[in-house]
Amino acid sequence: MAAALSTSINIKEPRWDQGTFVGRAKHFFTVTDPRNILLSNEQLENACQIIQDYKKGVVSPDLTEDELWRAKYVFDSAFHPDTGEKMLLIGRMSAQVPMNMTITGCMMTFYRTTPAVLFWQWINQSFNAIVNYTNRSGDAPITVNQLGTAYVSATTGAVATALGLNALAKHVSPLIGRFVPFAAVAAANCINIPLMRQRELKHGIPVTDENDNRLGESSNAAQQAITQVVVSRILMASPGMAIPPFLMNSLEKKAFLKRFPWMSAPIQVGLVGFCLVFATPLCCALFPQKSSMAVSRLEPELQEKIRASHPGIETVYFNKGL
Repeated sequence: MAAALSTSINIKEPRWDQGTFVGRAKHFFTVTDPRNILLSNEQLENACQIIQDYKKGVVSPDLTEDELWRAKYVFDSAFHPDTGEKMLLIGRMSAQVPMNMTITGCMMTFYRTTPAVLFWQWINQSFNAIVNYTNRSGDAPITVNQLGTAYVSATTGAVATALGLNALAKHVSPLIGRFVPFAAVAAANCINIPLMRQRELKHGIPVTDENDNRLGESSNAAQQAITQVVVSRILMASPGMAIPPFLMNSLEKKAFLKRFPWMSAPIQVGLVGFCLVFATPLCCALFPQKSSMAVSRLEPELQEKIRASHPGIETVYFNKGL
């Protein structure tokens, strides 16, 4: 008879060492696995139950360590790390590849006319707004008015940027014109992410000690978190928006696409998808999700509070979001 599974496994942390890029990459290849969006509510709730029971020391006699870790990653793929709420399906990181490959592929195919640019940039920024809200840091509630204002500000700013860049692209070569969607996406990320997470910048995000004991809220930590997310999102989009234009520029001169021009969009979507399968987890892995900051870099009042109540702490930790 197999021995019962130990209850000392730390499932609050990922399975692999998050102090190394390789460990973070393995973690995010699992979290962003597109197959996770096909899981039923029953499978998600079952994984949630396994994790909740395990944290209480309740372990099914036939549960193996691999099954426990599988349940953890199913749980992590669908439930918010701070609030514990089930996340919107299209906002989950496992939906990034299928959603982004479709939207990005269409953005890069239909970029020549203003209505097409307007439509696909709006779709893209609406999707980004959902992702940014779903993967925010912290557990403070956001009102409908705050969310609506952030969404309108973010999408309007991002779409206006895209239209401006598209107007400039009419004066350059067709190949350079193909890179306008990427430039627009990069610029839009710098607008959309901070605006959708502006509450964090105003009121701060929770910071903890290494044992997850909450020490307070910090706007400085939110600034670092959002900056890291902006950088990783821009780099995440880079391969899928930088490599296909060269390939498509060459393919469109061949007889096949001249004979079947309708194949341009599916081929572009497929190329973008192939790039995103690797770019999404690798760019998420650039920075630890559980980020850290020296106490000396926090707001003065928070520094005083921490040093008064926890004099030995030199570093705080926080969820940077994705």
